[in-house]
Amino acid sequence: MSTSIDVDLLSRDEWQRLREIRLRALKESPMAFGAKLNEERAKPESAWRGRYAIEDYLVASISGEDVGMLYVEVLKGDHGATCWIGGCWSDPQFRGQGIMRALFNFIDGHAFEKGWQRQGLGVYVDNESATKTYEALGFSFIGEKFPSGDRPGRFFTHMVRDSPTS
Repeated sequence: MSTSIDVDLLSRDEWQRLREIRLRALKESPMAFGAKLNEERAKPESAWRGRYAIEDYLVASISGEDVGMLYVEVLKGDHGATCWIGGCWSDPQFRGQGIMRALFNFIDGHAFEKGWQRQGLGVYVDNESATKTYEALGFSFIGEKFPSGDRPGRFFTHMVRDSPTS
């Protein structure tokens, strides 16, 4: 049986929905992100709404329950990227059901109109489950690994992917 996954591009007025899933992600997978749970939890509404000025937020849901997220920032990035992907997370109870695939299918469906043709992202090199997921989505490693400024002793690297629809 196939699971139906809905993907929404959140509006600034949905900041509380973003906050809720972002805090869940940071609580469940603190080592996957540079951000810290306590710092994010303390941010006021204006900070959450302000994020939408430069980033688009996608949330995946199954049967009305938010189970995955990421953000996309349009910029001239490293390695020719036209946008940068960040904050990727899926609820562990729903992993393996195609959540990231659904989020990236949404990106591909809007790549031309939104400027999301070549996506770049940074990933911790020791996060093997994330790198395997990104490789399955068509990302390739590019460049060298370098030390994390947020997580001493850890390294991250860049990966890039061209949208198949661009």
